[in-house]
Amino acid sequence: MNTVKPYLLCFMLFGTLISCAQESDNSTTMDEQKSTIDESKLETVTLGAGCFWCIEAVFEELKGVYSVTSGYAGGTVPNPSYRAVCTGTTGHAEVAQIQFDPEELSFDELLEVFWKTHDPTTLNRQGADVGTQYRSAVFYHDEEQKEAAEKYKQRLNELGAWDDPVITEISPLTVFYEADESHQDYYKNNSNDRYCSYVIQPKLDKFRKAFADKLKN
Repeated sequence: MNTVKPYLLCFMLFGTLISCAQESDNSTTMDEQKSTIDESKLETVTLGAGCFWCIEAVFEELKGVYSVTSGYAGGTVPNPSYRAVCTGTTGHAEVAQIQFDPEELSFDELLEVFWKTHDPTTLNRQGADVGTQYRSAVFYHDEEQKEAAEKYKQRLNELGAWDDPVITEISPLTVFYEADESHQDYYKNNSNDRYCSYVIQPKLDKFRKAFADKLKN
């Protein structure tokens, strides 16, 4: 059984049998927030760390992040549906595509949050969510991101941050498919959902405590 070093223990989830692979009971979504940011300043990265509802909920709270979109990447089936991806047969991972301002949040800081808010040592699994669609992955958008992610991953393994090696996939983004509207802002729109209450909320509580200085107001 994989164990994690004590200073990373707070990010792990225990005892839950609740899975991300369920349909939303609430298709209502929040209105898209308009931003006055100069988009030419923003960079984009696409991350997989288990259920995309969890990734989205965490990164939406970071200063310097201006949009988070849930979707799918890394597969071979064009225009996959949520149901198809959940079968684990499309090759896609559930991901969040994140737009951020590197002047407010560096790529290394973003990677720190990514690696410390999920278990990057388990193959195709996060808690009760099992399958290739839940794999840990950095889908980089340019060579600079690739180099930074590979160096950070190597450093984590050299330091022995976990008892087992970090096995996060680091691959170029080919195509990103946006998930349907019911999966956008899922936590905000479905906070009483069992998955939100028992999985996402505890993760957010620990994230907020650990990264209090990086949160939006």
